[in-house]
Order: sequence, then C-alpha cells, then structure tokens
Amino acid sequence: MLAASVRLFALLVLLGVLGACGPLAPPTQVRGNPVDPDQLAELVPGVSTRADARSLLGTPTSKATFDDDTWIYIGQVTKPIVAGTLHVAKQQVVILTFDDKGVLRAIKTLGQKDALPVRVVERITPSPGGNVSAWDQIVSGIGMINPFGGMMAGMGMNGAGMGSTVPGAGGMMGGGFGGMGMGGGIP
Repeated sequence: MLAASVRLFALLVLLGVLGACGPLAPPTQVRGNPVDPDQLAELVPGVSTRADARSLLGTPTSKATFDDDTWIYIGQVTKPIVAGTLHVAKQQVVILTFDDKGVLRAIKTLGQKDALPVRVVERITPSPGGNVSAWDQIVSGIGMINPFGGMMAGMGMNGAGMGSTVPGAGGMMGGGFGGMGMGGGIP
C-alpha cells in the first residue's frame, strides 16, 4: 500500500514537471507595443518622418508629457509562473525623438538592464472610518434594523421604511402604499 502511494506521488510530480515544460505550459503574454528590431532598423535619423515611424511601428504607446515630439513604445513579454505571478521574460522601451518639422532625430532603446528598482513605501494611508471599533459598528447599525420589514412585505407593502434609502419607501416610519408613512416619501 505504501509503495503504491509513493509511486502515485512520484507519477504526479513527474506529470507536473512535464506539464510545466511542454505544450501544457501557460503561454507567454505580449503586453504593450513591442517593437520589431527589423522594422526599427528601417528608420533612419535625419531621413525618416513621423509618418514613416507610424507606418512601420504603429501608434506609440505614449508621448512625452510636455513634448509631442517624443514618442515612446513600451513592450513587455511575460510568462505566468507559480500561483499566477508573472515573470518578465523581455522588456523593451523605444524612444523616438523628432524635430519640429517631424523628422526623426534620435532613437534610444532601453531594456531590462536599464530598469531602475522601485522602492515601495511602507506606510499606511489613513482613511476615514478606518479606526472604528466593533462596539461603534454595533451602535451605529441599530438605526438600520427594521424589525417590521418581513411583516410589511407580507401585507403587500414594500417592507422598507425605518430610515430606508429605498425610493418611495416612506422615509423614517412607514413604508408601503407609495410612502404614505409619517416620514413623507415619494408619492
């Protein structure tokens, strides 16, 4: 019995390893607008124009914030790995700079080696209501309870009221019959 379960476990491990290496492996995902190096090589600084760049590379992913003469193409190839996390297989940023007449002046290509590490700030952003105790929640919820909701619904009423926000519910007290209760409502 023990030998059979060890063999079954070994078979499952083997299938898992083979599944990760073969046609069962999750496909890579292309994100953004990766630039084909052959098409990029056709652009010549001093000769090519914006129209040439757009026809070869497509619309840029972005333009510089305060400069329409700088086009940015951002592309990334990722592959899913353990627990749905993504591994960056390839990352590329191509920056094209044009002059005021629309002629290409410079091409700059950046890869993963040029990426800068990002330090995550470890502080908590305060938000309203973030420090409410269980007692505060219980006390604040008392006014929202409608002990007569089921009875009113059974009598042909809408079962709202008692501070309900349901349109036509009658506001403070009451409920059904188009909001004829004490709190007014929508007729």
